[in-house]
Amino acid sequence: MADYIYTLETRLTPDQQKAVTLVLDTAKAAGMNLYLTGGAIRDIITGFPIRDLDFTVQGNALKLQKDLERAGAVVGGADAETRSLLLTLPGGVRVEIGMARSERYDKPGKAPQMAPATIIEDLRRRDFTVNAMALSLNEGSRGLLMDPFNGVADIEAKVIRVLHNYAFLEDPSRMIRATRFSTRFHWPLEERTQARYESGKENNYIEHIRSSSIGHEIEQLAYEDDAHGVLKAYEKEGWLKVLNPRWSVAKVDTAGLGGLMKTRQQMNELGYTPEVAPAVLHFLTERLGDKDISDLRRAIPRKDLVEAWKDLDSNAHSLAKRLSGKEAATPSRTWQLLSSARPEMILFLAITARKQAVTQKIKNFFTKWRQVQQKIPLPEMTELRITPQMPTYPKIANDVFLLLLDGKLRSRTETLKFLKPLAPPPPPPPPPPSAKRGRGAKAAAVAAVVAPPAVAIGKPGAKGKGKVAAAPAAPVVPIKDKFAAATKPAVPAKPVAAAKALPAKPAVPAKPVAVAKALPAKPAVAAKVSKPTKAPAIKKPSKPAKPTKPAAKAKAKAGAKKKRK
Repeated sequence: MADYIYTLETRLTPDQQKAVTLVLDTAKAAGMNLYLTGGAIRDIITGFPIRDLDFTVQGNALKLQKDLERAGAVVGGADAETRSLLLTLPGGVRVEIGMARSERYDKPGKAPQMAPATIIEDLRRRDFTVNAMALSLNEGSRGLLMDPFNGVADIEAKVIRVLHNYAFLEDPSRMIRATRFSTRFHWPLEERTQARYESGKENNYIEHIRSSSIGHEIEQLAYEDDAHGVLKAYEKEGWLKVLNPRWSVAKVDTAGLGGLMKTRQQMNELGYTPEVAPAVLHFLTERLGDKDISDLRRAIPRKDLVEAWKDLDSNAHSLAKRLSGKEAATPSRTWQLLSSARPEMILFLAITARKQAVTQKIKNFFTKWRQVQQKIPLPEMTELRITPQMPTYPKIANDVFLLLLDGKLRSRTETLKFLKPLAPPPPPPPPPPSAKRGRGAKAAAVAAVVAPPAVAIGKPGAKGKGKVAAAPAAPVVPIKDKFAAATKPAVPAKPVAAAKALPAKPAVPAKPVAVAKALPAKPAVAAKVSKPTKAPAIKKPSKPAKPTKPAAKAKAKAGAKKKRK
């Protein structure tokens, strides 16, 4: 089964997702089951733009009105008969919430008898298979698609099919709707549907259309991407005279409507999403009389759309006057004025402004002045530590842009000169490293303990007695090896540098003195110790004699006596 919840979340805009969450929470608090129905499901599956959101609740939708208004919803209309609401939620999202109901027609053109019903019965009363689907948003069945008339298959086949044989007879406005859908999607009517459509035209079913249905179809024209194309199809089929007897394609401002759609596309690319429905109705009825325009406005059920259509001219005139005055005397002031204006007003004024100066300022706002933003030295600002993480960064960037816009900063050097005083102070230096710890510190301590002290050197009774010479440095045993050194016999040390200082000729051996007692003739084997100890101070003769072997000396003396004899 397809994951329709995932598809729903990926296809909706962020504002539409918030609208779904808001309506769901409100319905849940009221204890009502909620379903997404109608055109929203069709557009999600087909990939076409999702124009509005249609919800169906099992209960009285009018009970949700106050809670939704507290959440920021604007009520555009309410129908006590069908118990439905027309709303505009935050972000400009159009929403319709209706009660799940059944409809029974006693006579063509007469209002149906309505009664609360289940969601499946509500789907049976709808017009076409592609619109008779519902997606559950309730716990336990969230993501379940209800499609009793196989509308998904007709979407894949790209055909428009009525639900039953008397669809056009019960509600003749469905013939107008079939023409609109066929023009928008470029889908043909299914064969039997086409036959019933032709039969309805021949038998003049359209005479029984209700006035509320006429207003609904006029309103839907305002939301079409190709409203002029739909209007031409209506005129060809004869439906335009049904909406208004004096309405024709010739009464449409074709150039203004084309410019409106082109400018809207440019604004969309820049991130603006203006609501074009009031302006579309303005250009569609540009050459109609005031009375005909008033009749069309009275028929439209969504009153907030009507008010926006009425106020379009006056609001645009007010904005044009401000753009011509001191409030827009400089490029920076004009930028700030247009940035705070409603996108709908800018869009409409860009098409209808008569003063060249006003038109040029709006053109610069969308083209030339936006290129100035590329002159902001962002890399240099980063080097100065002026980054988006700063609370004042938006103001600094905006001030630089406005000064560049007015030409008060003409070069990068001037810009950097302006930015340097605004840079934050440099960060504090890092803390000093902590004292040595661990094995390195312990090894240094052991070296200090093992190092031998200074040794007194000199002959007994000589004048140089008492002179002190530095003892040779003892090898430092690393801590990790001190236990190994304690268990192995020490290797006898080689003669040290003191031997190098002896004279070349051997000296007469001195009498045994304290030095002989202190220094053994043979190297002793090191004793096993667990801890290093301090070496005792040893007094050495100032000129130590080279040790000789007594046996060799005696043999040499005996040889000398024999030669004398």
